[in-house]
Amino acid sequence: MNTSNNSYFGKAILFIVLSIAIFLLCKQWLPKRLFPENVVATENIIVDSLMLNAINDTMAIEPIKLPVKADSIQQVEEIDTDIDPTLKGEGYQNLKRFYEKLHQLEQTQSGKIRIGYFGDSMNDGDFIVQDVRSEFQKNYGGHGVGYVAISSLSAASRGSISHQVSKDWTTQSFVKVKKPRKPFGIDGQVFFSKSGWVKYRAQSQPYSTELNKPILIYGKSNNHNASVTIRADKDSVSTKHLNPSHILNTLSLTSSDVKSLQVTFSNADSIPIYGFSFDDGKGVHVDNFSMRGNSGLPLSILSPSLMNAFDEILGYDLIILQYGANVLGYGSLNYNWYEKNMTTVVNNLRQCFPNADILIISTADKASKIEQEMKTDPAVTALAKAQKNYARKTGSGYINLYETMGGNGSMVKWVDNHLANKDYTHFNGSGSKKVAKLIYDEIDKGFQKYKQKIE
Repeated sequence: MNTSNNSYFGKAILFIVLSIAIFLLCKQWLPKRLFPENVVATENIIVDSLMLNAINDTMAIEPIKLPVKADSIQQVEEIDTDIDPTLKGEGYQNLKRFYEKLHQLEQTQSGKIRIGYFGDSMNDGDFIVQDVRSEFQKNYGGHGVGYVAISSLSAASRGSISHQVSKDWTTQSFVKVKKPRKPFGIDGQVFFSKSGWVKYRAQSQPYSTELNKPILIYGKSNNHNASVTIRADKDSVSTKHLNPSHILNTLSLTSSDVKSLQVTFSNADSIPIYGFSFDDGKGVHVDNFSMRGNSGLPLSILSPSLMNAFDEILGYDLIILQYGANVLGYGSLNYNWYEKNMTTVVNNLRQCFPNADILIISTADKASKIEQEMKTDPAVTALAKAQKNYARKTGSGYINLYETMGGNGSMVKWVDNHLANKDYTHFNGSGSKKVAKLIYDEIDKGFQKYKQKIE
């Protein structure tokens, strides 16, 4: 009996081993997408609900319909939909208001320009954005890291500012929540805490080595009993009351620049807290509004009236949108749904920031394993085309990052050259710095064309 059982199990094991060997031998002739090999680390990937809804609703044949208030509608110049939106082509004309202010700043060495940079995990931890910021500030002046939220998923790893937060904060973001307790702030988040604290410390990033003129930005509430205790550097401690009477409120925290700042809130649980701004009030400032998992579609639900209030305080001249990493890889090369909905997004942003021009940065290259070899995913060029289309339709500037970084097969080369991670999607620190220079140089090419036209 035992001998028979041993023989049976021996044959079974041999059969399994032979089956695996035959499968591995024949796999190369099977359809290349039948057994895809996922090389992307997905344990921390979040995908916004609006994009999932768009995909599920038969690829979102209808664009998102925005509830727009009549008093928030702004008059926009007539758009030439035949123009090539690339900055090195005719698209520099779509940034003429921004370039005009940049030219004035260059000529007079006075004034202030602010850029809002919206992105996804590509810009997590201030990657790319911190070096775009440094390039502008090196050439046109300005100090400070700009707007910083109460918290983010990358707070612990952000290199341009040290950022700690207590555990008793409630966070709502437009990636996860459709109906927040209070309207989402400019970065798509709103925070609540009765007695939470937040700490910031300046780091060694060029032109952001101090916390310049820190201000707190918070929303409206009937609560007039809240206050903050401010510890600036080691010795200076003060207490100030919050007055949340307007749709958006500010509080100057110190009269001078500091190296470190701790702000502790008291009785503030019903007040929407948005974040802090650190800038010296001159030159160029670039705010990073990146969020992991964001496709860009949630920007359609930002409230124009609240964004107008942010704009009145901060004053935006250029809005940059860099999305794509979370939109690739859903089994289709048809991105009409994304083009239509992002057109709606850009139109909403024009209502939110009526004095700002808009720049679209396309998806970067992404490699997938095809026929046992890492190659550019076919969806990359399809998505970049859709992004160029909605840039053209909305009168926005456009940078094709996929082509700028080298085009077909470039991500594989960047990984081989230790400039990108082995998920073949995201850049590392060195790669992000290089990408930032590529983006800045493309913006500058448009600026040089603008100056040639006016001079």
